Parts: sequence; C-alpha cells; structure tokens
Amino acid sequence: MRQHSGIGVLDKAMAVLYAVAEQPCGLNELCTRTGLPRATAHRLAVGLETHRMLARDAAGSWRPGPALSELATTAEDPLLDAAAVILPRLREITGESVQLYRLDGHSRICVAALEPTSGLRDTVPVGARLPLTAGSAAKVLLAWADPELQRGVLADAVFGERALAEVRRRGWAQSAAERSAGVASVSAPVRDGSSQVIAAVSVSGPIDRMGRRPGARWAADLVAAADALHKRL
Repeated sequence: MRQHSGIGVLDKAMAVLYAVAEQPCGLNELCTRTGLPRATAHRLAVGLETHRMLARDAAGSWRPGPALSELATTAEDPLLDAAAVILPRLREITGESVQLYRLDGHSRICVAALEPTSGLRDTVPVGARLPLTAGSAAKVLLAWADPELQRGVLADAVFGERALAEVRRRGWAQSAAERSAGVASVSAPVRDGSSQVIAAVSVSGPIDRMGRRPGARWAADLVAAADALHKRL
C-alpha cells in the first residue's frame, strides 16, 4: 500500500504523480486512477506542470516532467551505487538481460537494468512498472511482503501461496512464460543492512536459451549477486 503522510494536499499530489507515472493520461483517466474530484485533479496536475514535475505530450496527456529526472540525478542511492558495480558482472556471467526491481504498492519498478550486447534480449527499461502477479521478481518481492499485500495480489496472481513458501525456503524464484510469452527469468532477494528484503535482482531472457527451469542454471549466480549487493549495503 502507498504510504500516507497525513498532509492531505501532499498525498493527493503524490497520487497524481504516481498515476501519471504509471501511464500518461488525460483528466478523465487521472480522476479514475486517483479517485479525486475532477476540479481537484485538474488543479493539482496543472500546479505540478507549472513546477515541471508533469509535462504534456503531443496528445495533451500528462506525463512525468523533466524536473523529476533533474532532481533524481542529485539523489544518492546506496542500492543503485551497489548495482552499478554488481550488475555488469552478472550480465557478463550470464550473457542475458539483468534487472533490479523495487516494490511499490501493488507493482514492482525496474530501478536498474543492463542488456546483453548482442542477440535476442528481454528489454525492461528503467522506470518500467510491472505487476506483482507474474514473474520471478514478483514472487521474490511478494514472498517477504506484508501479508495483507500478499492476500490482495494472490487473488489475481498466476502463482499461489505454496509458490511463495518455496521461494522463502530456497531463497530464489524462477518463471517461464509468466509475465511475457517466450521469456524466462530467475530472481533472488536483496537485503539491506538489517536483513530486510528491499529489492529483487533478476536475470531474464528467451526461454530458448534459458530453458523452462532457468534456476537450475543461474540460481547460484543470482544468489551470489544478491549477497554481493547486500554486503555493499
């Protein structure tokens, strides 16, 4: 669940930002996604646009604005600093696409990604928001998530509680053609200094290369990469 600060106008503005980040939209769709009255949603979106936190595309829909990326470049993120060291080596070992995901509400967000230099690949751009209902990274993030979130997601997921229990037991997850046809993946949990799961590191690629049980091939490397990230945190 998204956090609330108790400051009404700030929480509503953040709801607008998250809704637009999910997918560019006009006023009607913005109201649907946020549940805000039309006048409130419009006033907040226009205000955020004034501060360049939102911008309009050619169709007139709101999208994330340039100020967001400008502010992001000044932020320090130990996880991303660690990923900049570990992910290139993981890509070199596997020869496949590698990603790092964080949990955000009922979704997961790709916060770092590298692609192989040649051949077919599973391209997940940084900033992409994917569901928690399918894929190995979704299983990892959900396996250690709040029980209330688990119950809400599992109702629509392609896997069940038994799969999450298995992920917790062995310490990694795999999938084949769950999130996208023809794509397989393996993921492992990344823990912070207090051993809380804060992210999932993943390798993904065509099933033709990775197989339908990609964990047999790459799980040990994923777990090692996750441990290396943990040590740097």
